[in-house]
Amino acid sequence: MNEQRKPIIGITVGDPAGIGPEVVLKALTDDRLREVCRPVVIGDRQMLVKTSWPFDVKTAFGRLGDSRNGGTIEVYDLPTVGEGFITGVESKETGLASAAYIEAAVKLWREREIDAIATAPISKNALKLAGYSFPGHTEFLAHLTDTKEFAMSFFAEKLRVVLVSTHVSLRNAIELVTTASLVDLIRFSDKTLPNLIGKRPKIAVAGINPHASEGGMFGNEEAEQISPAVEKCRNEGIDVAGPFSPDTIFLRGFRGEFDLVVACYHDQATIAVKSLSFGSSVNVTLGLPLIRTSVDHGTAFDIAGKGIADESSMKAAIKLAADLVNIKRVGGNL
Repeated sequence: MNEQRKPIIGITVGDPAGIGPEVVLKALTDDRLREVCRPVVIGDRQMLVKTSWPFDVKTAFGRLGDSRNGGTIEVYDLPTVGEGFITGVESKETGLASAAYIEAAVKLWREREIDAIATAPISKNALKLAGYSFPGHTEFLAHLTDTKEFAMSFFAEKLRVVLVSTHVSLRNAIELVTTASLVDLIRFSDKTLPNLIGKRPKIAVAGINPHASEGGMFGNEEAEQISPAVEKCRNEGIDVAGPFSPDTIFLRGFRGEFDLVVACYHDQATIAVKSLSFGSSVNVTLGLPLIRTSVDHGTAFDIAGKGIADESSMKAAIKLAADLVNIKRVGGNL
């Protein structure tokens, strides 16, 4: 592939005290990633050098634009923490650093220095300690790009899942499953997903109760909220069906029967995704003006600094970001 046509992927290293820097560095030792994209790491160069020593990462760290020197890792340097933090311990300092990397990534995208963003995990509590009120990357990026309508999704091979709600209690999540919220999400998915997969999606909606309530035996949400939403969207010409029993519909999506499954709450989606594709699934934010992918795991402070973190999801996130850039280019949207 021509070097100039390779997607430029900005990779934020996440919370410096977590496994983010480790999985980013390990991922970029795979030369196959450089065949499909030009990676640009967004983080503290001094911290990255410190992180690389115990893991025997044989590489040099260059400045932004220094991508031609063999195995050099190109870094947009933000000297935020250096060595002034404790690995495995979340803090105000690492929260400020995490936020700075995200803000820089959006800035680089606006300036057309990068084509997409792949993010390593952050700590929501560290962000809070740093004075930020966002519950995660999704809401932070929506704020930075002035995006009002967005949704969390996961891509796991042929399985793609979008969530009605994210980090709320299960009791609140059930209350959020309404005809109006589902209609909005189905419409939104039908509008935004073609930019990422190159076609209008075939959508399935999961039920919320066991066996999708089996005709009202185990609840009434399917009859009162979900079915009316599906019918309304079908009448608008959207290819959507359901509600389907949640214990089988995600496997059907994984096998390619549907392009997207609408999940009623966070863990309904993530249990399926991580059981089927843990380590290779990718978090994708729908609705942003930029392409953003992320790992399917958290900061894992308990194993940070031990050199045992698995970089598979980070590699998958970087590669998917490059693939999505190419799809948008073919569609004339980039």
